[in-house]
Amino acid sequence: MTQINKLKIFNDPIYGFITIPNALIYDLIQHPYFQRLRRISQMGLSYLVYPGANHTRFHHALGCMHLMQKAVDVLRFKGVEISLEEENALYIAILLHDIGHGPFSHAMEKSIVEDVHHEAISLLFMNKLNIEFNGQLSLAIQVFKGEYNRKFMLQLISSQLDMDRMDYLKRDSFYSGVAEGNVNSERLIQMMNVVDDYLVIEEKGIYSVEKFLMSRRLMYWQAYLHKTSLVAELILMKILKRAKELTLKGIELPCSDPLLYFMQNKVTIDTFDDSTLDLFAQLDDFDIIGALKSWQKNDDFILSNLSKMIINRDLLKIKLTTEKVTQEDLQPLQERFAALKSISLSDTNYFIFKGKIKNQAYSKEADPIRILKKDSTIEDVIESSDQLNLKSLSKLVTKYYLCFPKQLL
Repeated sequence: MTQINKLKIFNDPIYGFITIPNALIYDLIQHPYFQRLRRISQMGLSYLVYPGANHTRFHHALGCMHLMQKAVDVLRFKGVEISLEEENALYIAILLHDIGHGPFSHAMEKSIVEDVHHEAISLLFMNKLNIEFNGQLSLAIQVFKGEYNRKFMLQLISSQLDMDRMDYLKRDSFYSGVAEGNVNSERLIQMMNVVDDYLVIEEKGIYSVEKFLMSRRLMYWQAYLHKTSLVAELILMKILKRAKELTLKGIELPCSDPLLYFMQNKVTIDTFDDSTLDLFAQLDDFDIIGALKSWQKNDDFILSNLSKMIINRDLLKIKLTTEKVTQEDLQPLQERFAALKSISLSDTNYFIFKGKIKNQAYSKEADPIRILKKDSTIEDVIESSDQLNLKSLSKLVTKYYLCFPKQLL
């Protein structure tokens, strides 16, 4: 019987060669659950703004694993004891941290699945894989859930300075061309250490941390919360909501079987059983885009018009403001649009709506980024930094938006 060589190498445009450390990691990457991430866009509909932003969550997960390998090497070199079992658990946990993302994840979480967040679905996938792999993921699941007794291991996976953020900022910056997001992940990892079971950054790495936080803030305004990306995602949420509404009324809409299931059923975390998980595992971006192409021709005015907007990139107008948008601001627009298109006032809510977005690069309430000073004391990065603008990065900035059809300009 031919033996497959499972110690493969991936060529990554950002880090160069990424090695698969062992056969178990190889088998997890080969699993259909993980391969699905090749068909899930990392930045959702941001390619409508940045044409290069077509990279996938598959890229990102491998990049995170690569950074984790670097972090383990650095910490071991500095005398932090990490057993082979713990090392493997870190690789598995970071590799699978995003496996629960659905197509255009955030739009889906707020429309056809009832507030089931991708982290919860990631955990369901990990538990299912753990059964398939005879308990080999047990420690990784413990670490992922924050139940393992070594705190720094969870911080490497999920904190304000983790492998996830280090990779997605660098990767999304590279593919979108938004240079402001480029962070020096290699320098940040070299400056890591562990003191009293907490992850710390040595004082000489403070400028890299400041750059990292500034990059995060700028990437949110320029890429993740860019007004065109934002309005496209909001339209997609409205489309999925409308499609679910019509389906529940008994109207048949052409779409894939997995997508139809989620539109016909109320899916919550409590009803997310194994068969639901298997259906979810068949969903990817192509199900959604394929459905939108069909729905453009639907008799329903709302569904067809909103679907055309995404397919043809002819979106609603969005205005951002620091002032709160009121219902009084919407009413004249709704009345004009209802008269113009001969639709009911309630139907105009699909085309004219308001909301708010928030951006906070660093949270003082969350687990802090700890700086290890030369005198061995530990400080929150906000206290250690001589940059006044770093304090302002911890302020929550809220902006309000108003969306409406361009004909009403």
